[in-house]
Order: sequence, then structure tokens, then C-alpha cells
Amino acid sequence: DAAGRRRLTKMPLMSAMAARLKRAGRRSRYRLRKQVVEPVFGQIKQARGFRQFLMRGLDQVRGEWAMICTAHNLLKLAQSGR
Repeated sequence: DAAGRRRLTKMPLMSAMAARLKRAGRRSRYRLRKQVVEPVFGQIKQARGFRQFLMRGLDQVRGEWAMICTAHNLLKLAQSGR
């Protein structure tokens, strides 16, 4: 095809999925896949100043990341006034 699209051979599966998505409407769990999580990483880098890990080793890096995420979430809660 000139537009770079390929012809799909599994039309019954595609039509079944289209019907499922149409039936679920706004409550569809597939709708949640559109949400983007990148802003959280940008906020952690920009607002928190986190650019690199200080620890070495996978376990220590996981612990450091958990601490950074916890601090980020606590600060968000504090700013929301809850």
C-alpha cells in the first residue's frame, strides 16, 4: 500500500476487539492505556533535581529509587493539602 499500511489478515479478531471496545465505552480498561506516565519522571528530574543514582548495585539502586518516589509522593500529598 502506498501509505505504508499493511493488509490485516485476522479481520474476525479485529472486529471482535472493536466490538468489545465499543461496548465498554468510557469504562473500558483499554482506555487507561492512553494515560502517559512520563510527566512523573520529568517532575522527579526537574523539580527534585534527581539526575543520577548515587549508589551502586541493583538492590541499592532499587532502594534509592523507592526513596525518591516516596519523597515525591509525600511532597505531592503535602502540596494538595490532604
